[in-house]
Amino acid sequence: MLKELLKVDGLTVRVEDREILRGVDLTVNAGETHVLMGPNGAGKSTLGYALMGDPRYTVGAGKIFFDGRDVTEASAAQRAKAGMFLSFQAPLEVPGLTLSGFLRTALEQRTGGRVKFGAFRKELAKAMEVLQMDPSYADRDLNVGFSGGEKKKSEILQLLMLKPSFAILDETDSGLDVDAVHVVSAGIREYQKNENAALMIITHNARILESLRVDAAHVLVQGRLVASGGAELVGEIGARGFEGFLGR
Repeated sequence: MLKELLKVDGLTVRVEDREILRGVDLTVNAGETHVLMGPNGAGKSTLGYALMGDPRYTVGAGKIFFDGRDVTEASAAQRAKAGMFLSFQAPLEVPGLTLSGFLRTALEQRTGGRVKFGAFRKELAKAMEVLQMDPSYADRDLNVGFSGGEKKKSEILQLLMLKPSFAILDETDSGLDVDAVHVVSAGIREYQKNENAALMIITHNARILESLRVDAAHVLVQGRLVASGGAELVGEIGARGFEGFLGR
């Protein structure tokens, strides 16, 4: 029996006085990978930030349930501790905090206990190897001086180390060359091995999906989910674009 991990029920979201999402319904089960696609300005990133509890996004109506709990009013920190994760399109630079220091602290916040240094460094080295990251990046300030590709790898490194139950990847492939997309995809595939975890990939480009398992795909247009289907929907969008969905 499939375990329902995320349920979004009639969600409306606004930023200041502008309504962006207009009644979104969505269910994601444990072990599934869902893809959210749509033209620019459709509200894809808004949904990701709203699910994660970003205070800039106000829920007007509807509910968000995660792992059986109503988290609609929960803070971003509470959702993260419960097992939700959001990668950023433009990861922040944090001078004075090393990548490894950040990850170890985040892990301790996530688990509520101390993380042994030796075991942590061993697991970190293994994850960095999957992403073909220079080990020296572990002791550099978080994202400071990182290239665009290295910042995106840093986000996937956090995914592999923190092991959230539900991860939202927002335009992770944006700005990456072909080789970097393949490396990032390898990291995502590693995460997909956890059959109890689920993934939502937000993108308008099917390139990163070519080597990933996709269980469901959704099309968002003007704040509404206008189509849902299996992996074949991604292929349809790749061949025809979003034009056929705009009038729905």
